[in-house]
Amino acid sequence: MTGTIEKPEPQGQVADAVKGNWVDRYAPAAWRPYLRLSRADRPIGTWLLLLPCWWGIALAAAVDAPRLSDLWLAVGFTIGSVLMRGAGCTWNDITDRNIDGQVARTRSRPIPSGQVTVRQALIWLGAQVAVSALILFTFNWATILLGIAALVPVAIYPFAKRFTWWPQVFLGIAFNWGALVGWVAHSGSLHPAAVLLYLSGLVWTLFYDTIYAHQDKEDDALIGVKSTARLFGADSARWLNAFLIGSVILMTAAILWALLPARVPGLTLAICAAAPWAFGWHLYGQMRQLDIDDPDNCLRLFRSNRDTGLIVALFLAVGAIV
Repeated sequence: MTGTIEKPEPQGQVADAVKGNWVDRYAPAAWRPYLRLSRADRPIGTWLLLLPCWWGIALAAAVDAPRLSDLWLAVGFTIGSVLMRGAGCTWNDITDRNIDGQVARTRSRPIPSGQVTVRQALIWLGAQVAVSALILFTFNWATILLGIAALVPVAIYPFAKRFTWWPQVFLGIAFNWGALVGWVAHSGSLHPAAVLLYLSGLVWTLFYDTIYAHQDKEDDALIGVKSTARLFGADSARWLNAFLIGSVILMTAAILWALLPARVPGLTLAICAAAPWAFGWHLYGQMRQLDIDDPDNCLRLFRSNRDTGLIVALFLAVGAIV
């Protein structure tokens, strides 16, 4: 009699982590709980934090031409996004440790599962913030001040679902701050176009995080946690379509406000202006596949938003270079 022997799941693996991720396969055992605490085994959140940073840098560069220093901005923001996403997730898990233990998808996280103590998590949080600060201080002063201000929405977000049905707004405020910081890091000052780009990202966050929240709506209802998924319920598709349209309109306005007064070459304007429409078609493709009652479907579509954001970054970067 023959058969295959299935390998056991890695010890301590988080339920919604990507199977076979690098943390579970290659990271030293002593580091795994901390890397899981930072969601290093689930990189989609880092992408969603990073991509608005790249948007801001690229759109600002399209206005007055790219510079060699933009390469360091792109690299610095990438490292900073990994660290600050990790710090934000660590803070989130510290504040949510009692809630996470009551939700099927999250009870395997390092704190509720006992892999990491709260004291250890606080030390890890401080280490990530400290290294992020070292990177931040390599940028101009306007960027430094704006980066420090970003800590406020990051600190508030984990508590939002306790007092509002719209916690996704607070996530959007925090996650898209990079659109402002990226623009200022290149140009040295803020511009209305950067604010519109930021608002576009915020509305995009309402789109993808509402889809994400549909995974937990039954557990959230039992323990009294609020979300737009619970608020919209069966009417979610109508709201998601509104967010899709709103995000595309705001992004289009941001690009035109930035580039038309600058009298950029026609090819630059055309390529950059195509970004929101390609972005919108990708979101429309998600809507055609969405099943809000299928958690696996919701998670897959949520993760696909990495590609949605990369489309914008690619169009804006190419537009800036040509």
